[in-house]
Formats: sequence, C-alpha cells, structure tokens
Amino acid sequence: MARECNTVGVVGLGTMGAGIVEVFARNGVPVVAVEIDQTALDRGRANLTASTDRAVARGKLDPADRDALHARVTFAVGLAALSEVDLVVEAVPERLDLKQRLLAALDQACKPDAILATNTSSLSVTEIAVATSRPERVVGLHFFNPAPVMKLVEVVRTVVTDPAVVADVEALCRRLGKVGVTLGDRAGFIANWLLFGYLNQAIGMYESRYASREDIDTAMRLGCRLPMGPLALLDLIGLDTAYEVLDTMYRRGGRDRRHAPAPLLRQMVTAGLLGRKSGRGFYTYEAPGSSRLVVDDRTPSAGQPGRAGQQPAARESAGGAVPVRTVGIVGGGPTADHLAAASVAAGHTVVAVAYDGPGTDLAGLAAADLVVETIAGDLATTRALLAALDAACQPAAVLATTTSTLPVVDLAMATGRSEQVLGLHLPAPAPQGDLVEVVRTVRTAPPAVATVAGFCTGLGRTVVTCDDRAGQLVGALLTPYLNDAVRMLEAGYATADDIDAAMTLGCGYPTGPFALIDTLGLDTVLAVQEALYDETREPGLAPAPLLRHLVTAGRLGRHVGHGFRPHPQS
Repeated sequence: MARECNTVGVVGLGTMGAGIVEVFARNGVPVVAVEIDQTALDRGRANLTASTDRAVARGKLDPADRDALHARVTFAVGLAALSEVDLVVEAVPERLDLKQRLLAALDQACKPDAILATNTSSLSVTEIAVATSRPERVVGLHFFNPAPVMKLVEVVRTVVTDPAVVADVEALCRRLGKVGVTLGDRAGFIANWLLFGYLNQAIGMYESRYASREDIDTAMRLGCRLPMGPLALLDLIGLDTAYEVLDTMYRRGGRDRRHAPAPLLRQMVTAGLLGRKSGRGFYTYEAPGSSRLVVDDRTPSAGQPGRAGQQPAARESAGGAVPVRTVGIVGGGPTADHLAAASVAAGHTVVAVAYDGPGTDLAGLAAADLVVETIAGDLATTRALLAALDAACQPAAVLATTTSTLPVVDLAMATGRSEQVLGLHLPAPAPQGDLVEVVRTVRTAPPAVATVAGFCTGLGRTVVTCDDRAGQLVGALLTPYLNDAVRMLEAGYATADDIDAAMTLGCGYPTGPFALIDTLGLDTVLAVQEALYDETREPGLAPAPLLRHLVTAGRLGRHVGHGFRPHPQS
C-alpha cells in the first residue's frame, strides 16, 4: 500500500513553483513554501495570491475555498522549515548545477524517509539524484504550466528509484486529481521531447524565410486546432528557456539534429529578445510581461496575400489579382466536394469533371478562370493532367493542385504557363475547416498568388502562403512530430496511451499523436514523411520503421478498422 504524503514542501516560488503550491493546497495537502530570501518569498506569495484571485474572479474558485487554500500554506525562508515534510518538490531554474546543489542541501535538511522530487523538464533526474545520499528516494515530478489547470504530471523514475517511492508519488498524483504518466529517465521525457522538436523546426522555417511568423502560427492554430502557434508559444515559454531545454535534449538525447537549437534562437537569446518576459521575441509586446501584441516592422501590411482576416476586396486589388467567376474542379473525394460546395455558396459557377485518366474530356473547362485538380495521383499522372489542362483551358486561367507531397514546380513545368500554376492545399487534419495553404513556386507570378488568395478568402477561408516544399506548412511541421511519436513508441519508452495523454493533458493538444495518425491514415502520414525525407535527406526525418511496417501490413487507420489501435467498424 502506498504511503500517504501528509505534508509537502515546495522550493522555488516562481510561476511554476507557486502553481505547484496551489495544486497541493487546493487538494487539502498542507504545504511549506520555501524561498531563498524574504524578497523572493514575498514575490512567491504574490504569485499565489494573484492566481487564486483570478480563479475567484472567473468563478473557478469560491472565496471561502480560496481562504482555506491559503490557510494550508506556510511560507518560510530557508530549508530548515522542511525538516518534517514527507515530500519536497524543487522548482528552481533549469540548471543542473543549481538543482544538484539544492538536492544535496535538501538531503541534509529533510528527514531520512522524505521523498525528494525535481520538477525538471529536460535534465537528467539520475544526475540530480546522485548529488544526494538517497538516490533511491529521488524522483522526477514534472508538472505542466499552468500547474493548477494542466492535468498531466510526468513521474520520472531512475534506474535506482525505489518502486515504493514511485507508488507513493503515483498515489499522490491521483489524490491531486492529476493523470500521472510514469516514465524512465530520458531527455525531455514525453511532452518536451515531442513539443520542442516541433518548435525548433518552426524556428528554422521562419529563419529560412519559408513563411511569415503570422502564417506559420495561423497554419498550426487553424490547421491543427492547436491552442497557440509555435512562435507565439515560444514567446510565452521564454526563448532562453527554450534554448536551454533544446540544448540539454540535444546533448543528452543522442545529438538528434531536430533538437539542435536553431541558430536564430541562440542569436535572439544573446540579443536579449526573450519573448513576452522581455517585451520582444518573435513578436513585439506592449511592455515586458504583457500579452498584448503591437505592430512592428515585421507585421504584414494591408493587401499582402496570406494575412489572416484580410477582406477579399483588398486581396483582389493587390498584386494584379483578377476576379474568379468560373471554377473548374477535376477529380473527386472530400476535397473536391468541399471546394465545389463552398464555391457554389460563394456565388461561383462550378464545372466539375470526374477524372478517369488521359482520355477524360476536359473541354468543359475552357471558360474557367481557375481550375483545381484533386486527383491525388503520382507525379507522372498529375503532370499528364496538368499538361492536358494547359491545353484545354483559356490562356489566362490559373491552374492549382491540391497535392501535399508532390513538388508543385514539377507539375508547373509540365505546362506552358508555369507562372500561373500553384498549390491550393486544404490541410489535414482539418480539411473542412478555416485554413487554406497557397503554395508558390519559384516560377509562380504574384498575380496568380493574389488571384487564388482572393478566391479562397471569398470562400470564407483564412489564407496562408508558403514556398513550394514537401508538406507545405501544416504537413511539414505536423508530420515529423507524429513520426517522432512513433519512434518513441517503437523504442519502448512509453505506450501510445501515455504519449497521447502527455500531449493532450500536458500540452493542451486537441488530439494525441496516435489518435491523430489513425484518423489521418498511416499511409497518408507515411507519404508526407517520405516526401520530407526525400527532399532533405535529414536523418531525423526518416520515416519510423514501425510506421512503414504497419502500412505494409494494411493497418492504415480508422477507415480500415485498425491502425495503432483497433477501430471496430459499424
């Protein structure tokens, strides 16, 4: 039977530490909250007060319960106040030397059977534990910010952690109403390993000027229904914190280049551009600590294609855009059906052609201003179709492809109008949602981009623009994250259920990676990942063997009844 922790201590009362204090006290656990000096202690008390007062103002906490919560907290300067606690959690800054010194001091200050826990998000719990004389009683207890809200706690055991200690901590997590996921000691654990690889890739995408910061963030918010875009999230986390986490995971995690901090990140940290805390990071804020954005020299101007929320009229007057009256749609499936319905609703004339191969009659498309192919064919088949469309359509018509894996420029060069060919992609997992990616090649002319952007905005879609690369925006950021999750499962580090729980409960994602892969289709995910790897030859982007094996075995996801999980068919 697990031993109950009747009194706990928390050392370090910044945002995270104060949040952990609140979690314990909300759930009836007496807490000793400790800081290094009176100034830091007063600041920590203010953090707790501000958080609970906000909860009362929002109707999330009764005033009487708030007062009872505060009554359970004893504030103290110095570690001597922790002499009788059953468990203590350190929440000091993410520096190995600092945490080792603190754990060594706690080893001396706490009673022999007390559990010592670290809230590290990326450092080695083992390296922290060996600074004490009781490494078997040291465990990782990683809460997520904001701790009172986020349901997940990663419980990290080392190779010497006493199983009884793990059981005690797991029981405590249940008492707190948290979902505890128990893991081995690996760099980044689950959530940060998956999250920061994705964030780092987004920085690289912005650094290479592949897309604007607004378009990158909009693509992931609308295309994947994420709470925040990656660059805005980095500003919230703090770019200095992100750099330290990535650098630690790179050095401890096998030097995977997906975690090697992007050069731009290091440069911004060196320049003091740390995100919200400094008033400027990827975005500019009203003041240090503010969440309110202000216009800066990188804010898109009105009339610039791809700016979220811009009105159709503004787009059509920009960049030589022309009105689209008749739309041709060649192919079938959900994307074709959705485009046709949306186009009709927006007042366009639609000519739909079910493509059966090279002999398909395309004469009905002669008057179309825009023709979109949705056939999902291979390169040769799609090139042949674009060549046929070039012959069948009026010279001024713009041709668009919905591919997410084929190079758009290869398709464009099959025509005599490469400057009028581009990508029009409705990204999964939300192809029926608000987002469309307009993909320009090195040959695409600005009027074609403006024309398609105006057309899509008129359908009620938010437009983002990007260059012609595999996966476009959403696929290029989402699919490697999914592939990383498969690799984690393949390595036996965690179960699919635990990985999904980590990302939904710890990061606020609407769907865990394995539930999402099964919905998208394993073959679809594999195709995009193969395209990314073929384009870059980056080892970290090589498709996980397990993903390839499941596709070979016919386990393609929800639509066939089995992917990473079984899905009974009705």
